[in-house]
Amino acid sequence: MKKIEITPWARAAFQRRVWEFYGKHRRDFPWRFEKSAYAVFVSEVMLQQTQTARVLPKYEMFLREFPDFESLAKANPKRVLRAWSGLGYNRRALMLHDAAKIVARKYRGVLPADRKALEELPGIGKGTSGALMAFIFNTPEPFIETNIRRVFLHHFFSSSRKKIKDDEIARFVSYTFDRRNPREWCYALMDYGSWLGLNKKTDPNRKSAGYKKQKAFRGSDREIRGFILAKFLAGEPIFPKDVAAKFNAEIIRVKSIVEKMKREKLIR
Repeated sequence: MKKIEITPWARAAFQRRVWEFYGKHRRDFPWRFEKSAYAVFVSEVMLQQTQTARVLPKYEMFLREFPDFESLAKANPKRVLRAWSGLGYNRRALMLHDAAKIVARKYRGVLPADRKALEELPGIGKGTSGALMAFIFNTPEPFIETNIRRVFLHHFFSSSRKKIKDDEIARFVSYTFDRRNPREWCYALMDYGSWLGLNKKTDPNRKSAGYKKQKAFRGSDREIRGFILAKFLAGEPIFPKDVAAKFNAEIIRVKSIVEKMKREKLIR
């Protein structure tokens, strides 16, 4: 496959397009005005696989209950799960809890300004570590996440191409990265990417090698897991037979979900 190149002129034109969009359509979220590394850390974990509209009401409630790494580290896991309830992908809450314990113990409550160290924390991959470096430390560490991927697929890859890998996209992310103000540049890319994804039928991310159409929530394992977790947090007994009947699901499937949740330490 022919290697796609980008000229300095095209690089400048692309940056200008992104900045112009941002100037007109910048989004304002509470975590963008935070000076607390902890608060930004919490927001980035919450935003993994979850839309901002769902994060907004939970974010400030969570910070009121757990205002810093130390308070979160000392909290009972069940209390953390209750505070997280409604955001989905509840394993993230436990990984956030475990990460807080490490930061409190190993780094004395101060988040390390080192990408490799960040990626050693539970639940922090390359995308989140890059975002943390940009948004907390204003450090130019190019990264790819859903909205940023969408921008580059739209601008640099033809509509006919499919299964485009992040390794290909990364070249463009790095070359066009505005290193003068990494924090605002990444905000700009994310806001632009969010706008490009409003039309699901033309979403550029459909060209990504990692694209998977999300299954319907109703009747899914995610819905069943949420129901089971809610019962656990309410102190109610969990009977797989009753759960299976409620969702018209096979009992063997429900038992498998329950066992997996126990292994993940979501329930006991």
